[in-house]
Amino acid sequence: MDRRSFISARASSKTDYAFNARTYTGFSAYFPPFGRPEIIHLLKRTLFGVKDADIKKLSGRILSDGLDILLTPEPLPSPPLNNYNDTNFTDPNVPAGQIWVNAPYDGNANSRRYTSFKSWWTGRMLNQSTSIHEKMILFWHNHFATETVDIGDARYVYKHHVLLRKYALGNFKEFVKEITIDPAMLRYLNGYQNNKNSADENYARELQELFTLGKGPKSNYTEGDVKAAARVLTGYTVNATSISSAFDPNRHDIGLKQFSSFYNNAVITGKTGANGAGETDELINLIFLQPETALHICRKLYRFFVYYEIDAATEANVITPMANLFRTSNYEIKPVLKALFSSEHFFDPVNRACLIKSPIDLCTGLVREFSIIFPEASDYINQYFMHDYIRTQASNMQQNIGDPPGVSGWSAYYQEPQFHELWINADTLPRRSQFSDVMIGNGYTRNGKKINIDILAFANALSNPSNPNTLISDSLEILYAIDITQQVRDFLKSILLSGQASDSYWTDAWTTYKANTSNTGNRNIVLNRLLAMFKYLMNLPEYQLS
Repeated sequence: MDRRSFISARASSKTDYAFNARTYTGFSAYFPPFGRPEIIHLLKRTLFGVKDADIKKLSGRILSDGLDILLTPEPLPSPPLNNYNDTNFTDPNVPAGQIWVNAPYDGNANSRRYTSFKSWWTGRMLNQSTSIHEKMILFWHNHFATETVDIGDARYVYKHHVLLRKYALGNFKEFVKEITIDPAMLRYLNGYQNNKNSADENYARELQELFTLGKGPKSNYTEGDVKAAARVLTGYTVNATSISSAFDPNRHDIGLKQFSSFYNNAVITGKTGANGAGETDELINLIFLQPETALHICRKLYRFFVYYEIDAATEANVITPMANLFRTSNYEIKPVLKALFSSEHFFDPVNRACLIKSPIDLCTGLVREFSIIFPEASDYINQYFMHDYIRTQASNMQQNIGDPPGVSGWSAYYQEPQFHELWINADTLPRRSQFSDVMIGNGYTRNGKKINIDILAFANALSNPSNPNTLISDSLEILYAIDITQQVRDFLKSILLSGQASDSYWTDAWTTYKANTSNTGNRNIVLNRLLAMFKYLMNLPEYQLS
């Protein structure tokens, strides 16, 4: 399937606007209505899928109060467990069911610990509260991208992840400082090898090019600035025993570091002893004096949560005031997010249902929307394997958490001109449909435990499942971000009615089933029609939109 034709249905919505810009709405506050459609739009962008409990939590509230709920960080969860001991392998340092994140490194256990970590992380997304926290962790994982194999130690990977959790809704400037000396990042971008005798420019380059200033038209730092920054950052080491980083003054370059006119020809004076670590703060202060830092981060937040295209009107009306707020808020992340999600631009009709779901969004969202039940925490072995099944499906669609394809993150978040259209191609689209087919069908089974969609339970939780029109409308409201044609609605109803003309055919079938749910024949009548309808519904292109 051609990626552009996949979203061509959205193009018609743009023709209603009698101007050249995509939209002229801006950062001004959005005013009511903040009803069910607006709540669902907000939740679909800030959570992985939308559960009825999430909708109810925001219903009846004003937008500001709803955002306060969404922007409340989640507490740090318990670390991942050893779920990987089996007949062929036993971790010599960690008993089954125990936490491994502080245990000694073990080369044989390390790859299994990676999988344990990814399964655990998937579980955190599946069990998120009504908070943007998990979505922001994925955003920052893509921004400060690292790869497990290159880091080489699952314990560092977990510690890096905890750092993402801590600062996901915190202060971005502090975040950058902590990332700079994070042992996982020091290993990933060779910072621990950077010393006065052999400066390694890897992290110094990505710090400016990807993590802060970006590649915008006014990000005119030079190769000399990269070299100077690398010299500032000499001296950091990592300790595999304590799983930490440290500053070694004997490895630090104490010479003057001259920066270009982009940085107003600033000079960082080399310092000796432990004071050498203070040069890192001076470098970060220098970077954060540049307006492009706030602009770059705000563009990335916009593309992740609103739309990938940033035209001149959007840059002027949304990105610029957003970046100004970021700077005046001392680079606190929450005020910027709250203002973005409170803006008329975010709720502009042209910005609804215009993003293609990432694989993580699709897979975890489906699970959450249908309230698929997993083994209890006490059955941690099967629970972790079930979580990893979901993670693997997203990986097969080209989004493997913990292992983006490189330091730039996943290309769908930055690659012009396609951006998120890259999620859909001849390989990944069939895999998406295959995943939803499996979940609505036989599901995934392990050790006698199964995860799949209980479509009868889903339908029963809707407002009036005995009415085919209401059942279809309620289902589309939760599962779709975009309305569909009456022709498609009529076809969905024809599946429920099995070719009969009267709505009462479905009403009678549902009522009869509910009167005696243990009757296999009555149960199968409604079950088979629901399965056919929802399978069709999830195979339509519109289901891929958020």
